[in-house]
Amino acid sequence: MALIRLSDLHLNLRSGAGEVNILRGIDLEVNEGETVSIVGPSGAGKSTLMMVMGGLEQASTGSVSVAEHDLSAMSEDALAEFRRDTVGIVFQAFRLVPTMTALENVAIPLELAGHRDAFALAGESLERVGLGHRVTHYPDQLSGGEQQRVAIARAFVTRPKLLLADEPTGNLDGSTGDRIMELLFELSERHGTTLVLITHDMGLAEHCARVISMADGRIVNDTGARPVRAVTDKPDAAGERQRA
Repeated sequence: MALIRLSDLHLNLRSGAGEVNILRGIDLEVNEGETVSIVGPSGAGKSTLMMVMGGLEQASTGSVSVAEHDLSAMSEDALAEFRRDTVGIVFQAFRLVPTMTALENVAIPLELAGHRDAFALAGESLERVGLGHRVTHYPDQLSGGEQQRVAIARAFVTRPKLLLADEPTGNLDGSTGDRIMELLFELSERHGTTLVLITHDMGLAEHCARVISMADGRIVNDTGARPVRAVTDKPDAAGERQRA
């Protein structure tokens, strides 16, 4: 089943020099449980396309359906709820709140959703990324790799159907970046989460089941959908399914 359906998608922005065409007629379907990388040169429209998928940018024309939600017809409040309940996002910049501990940062989306056990679930999520011993630490007390692990724990804590990762290893050294990507793929597979990865690194991109190349706001190559892994829940370290 397709989780993402984009049809004749265009996004145009006005500038002092006139209208700029960022996305130019994107047609794309991504299945549930699929791992997809999007590659291309700077300015190709990769990150903008990801923002449209996540409901952070509105398309100028065309249709955008994610998890059976028509994003083009939703209000800003409805889009915020959609992102909270359906989408996890990991950016190159860790985007942690500096005045909050790791535990508090991970608990944010759960608190916004009204979960009474937000902090217990946040603690479990940090355990899964190997940071159970760092829950009371603030971002400036954590290494870059640890901060990105906190961001990943926050992205997965609500059990999103879709995870969007925009250059998630861009601020990390090679070995740390490799460990972060292993963690992303492991958690995506464990929870049956559809993963869309934006990257300049073709070696990293090819770890995904499908590679989409963009240039000048268009898809210029798509390896095509491959067999999708079974969407299953695996037990966590404590042998219990994560609650969300």
